[in-house]
Amino acid sequence: MTSAIQLGLLALCLQASTAFAGAANDAKSAPPAPLSAISGAAFVANIKTLASDEFEGRGPGTAGEAKTTAFLQQEFARLGLKPGNPNGSFFQQVPVVAMLPTAQMRYQIGARTVTLKFPDDFVAHTSAPQAELRLDKSELVFVGYGIVAPEYGWDDYKGVDVRGKTIVMLVNDPPVPDPRDPARLNPAMFKGKAMTYYGRWTYKYEIAAKLGAAAAIIIHETGPAGYPYEVVRTGGVKEQFELRANGPNPSFPPVPGWIQLDRAKDMMAAAGYDFDKLKQAALSKDFRPVSLGGSATFHIKNVIRELTTNNVVALIDGSDPALKHEYVIYSAHWDHFGIDPSLPGPKTKQVYHGALDNASGTAALLELARAYQALPVPPRRSVLLMATTLEESGLLGAKYYATHPLYPLERTLLDINIDNMNGWGRTAQVENVTSGHSSIDDILAKHARTQGRGTEGDSRPENGSFYRADHVEFAKVGVPVLYTKSRSKYIGQPDSYGRDKADAYYANDYHKVTDALGAGLTFDGALEDIALLFMVGYDVAQGTAWPQWHAGSEFKASRDAMLKAAQH
Repeated sequence: MTSAIQLGLLALCLQASTAFAGAANDAKSAPPAPLSAISGAAFVANIKTLASDEFEGRGPGTAGEAKTTAFLQQEFARLGLKPGNPNGSFFQQVPVVAMLPTAQMRYQIGARTVTLKFPDDFVAHTSAPQAELRLDKSELVFVGYGIVAPEYGWDDYKGVDVRGKTIVMLVNDPPVPDPRDPARLNPAMFKGKAMTYYGRWTYKYEIAAKLGAAAAIIIHETGPAGYPYEVVRTGGVKEQFELRANGPNPSFPPVPGWIQLDRAKDMMAAAGYDFDKLKQAALSKDFRPVSLGGSATFHIKNVIRELTTNNVVALIDGSDPALKHEYVIYSAHWDHFGIDPSLPGPKTKQVYHGALDNASGTAALLELARAYQALPVPPRRSVLLMATTLEESGLLGAKYYATHPLYPLERTLLDINIDNMNGWGRTAQVENVTSGHSSIDDILAKHARTQGRGTEGDSRPENGSFYRADHVEFAKVGVPVLYTKSRSKYIGQPDSYGRDKADAYYANDYHKVTDALGAGLTFDGALEDIALLFMVGYDVAQGTAWPQWHAGSEFKASRDAMLKAAQH
């Protein structure tokens, strides 16, 4: 496999050797292509190391973290990069609280009392670090999609007081049919097929907390969620992490959780309702919350520990004294789900290897470092390579950096995030998940053309990929972002190939121990993507024009406010 990858990479380097003639926007000069420094053999070897049994699934706060972060520090130093923390360290410490929950839930409707099984029927945890929480006989209310979106004239709560209650809601956005073509979704409502932030589970918990709900339970459905219930189950039995703070997390109700679809249907039936009819009713702006005529009781116990986990950061100093204090960031999360000794079989069947998610993206950071170090002169601006922690626990490592930056955000031009790289072959196009938000779209398209590739938007906007990876934390504070995927238009393959591969991965391997480095993976397409992301990042680091948010992006206001504040 390695020799084939090396030959493919050589071809890519030859193809891209003239790409830098216009690579840097308005740059005075451009370097020869450093892409030949990217090593397919090293890329695969680093994935193998990071996803090995020895690294035990890279769980934050475990021996697996210690091995992972030490390995990354060693590799960045060996490649000649400086420590990325101004204090002289390769680490940015992220203080967190970890809570390992065991939960009980039962509901009573009329004369019927039903006890649900954790984690097969539901998962739930506490939003505050407390040893024990009891919530007794909290009224059950179905709130549709649990959304308040004034711009769409949508309010699922209609002023109903849900303080102290357990609200049950549907996942994703309301799939409102287009009145002109009921077979399609209305593009004027929640962006049609694309998921908006209102569809993310994080938003649903945020609005529940704002309205004072005691518990918020999301009904899991595989299609709208984008992953099977087993993914929820896996996350629900692991430690739940929160950034260390005084008091409860204002973004979560006291009890956030999920319920398996069939158990939710049983609950609705016990209340005298048909789930499908309730779901249909929730597609209307006129929907009002429905009391289920019963109550829910929770008892949650936590094993609590405080710990410090780490973002790993490495720096390439810019070569221009006037611009070296401006920054381009590449980010990729190193963490995964650790090891579960309760699973049957040998150790290799108990380790959540996370080969694609995200040993592949972390290994890509090392190849980007190798490419930048091969430049005869570094780019004019500085480049920060950051392997983040706790992405799988709510993007917490990226969130911590965004709120505790090592370098000023007002002088940070771009975050290029890398997560779950293509392991199935070369593609004729790259998907820009962040398309439509900023001028970085044009720079990406320019360099994709040098590879003979096109660019398109997200092929699966309904899955909400924009809101499911670290770059969104940078976007929230105003930093322009780029997040790409290569999962469609595979060269030499039928049109269905990419979708079939992705469907199989999410059904069989995503967040499971089987996400391992196997014989069926080929990374020539991933290497092409690394080369592309290098060219984009170099262009911004070397050029004169900063990426700009488009006027219609919801993130522009944060950038404008940040830059205005920096002027005073």
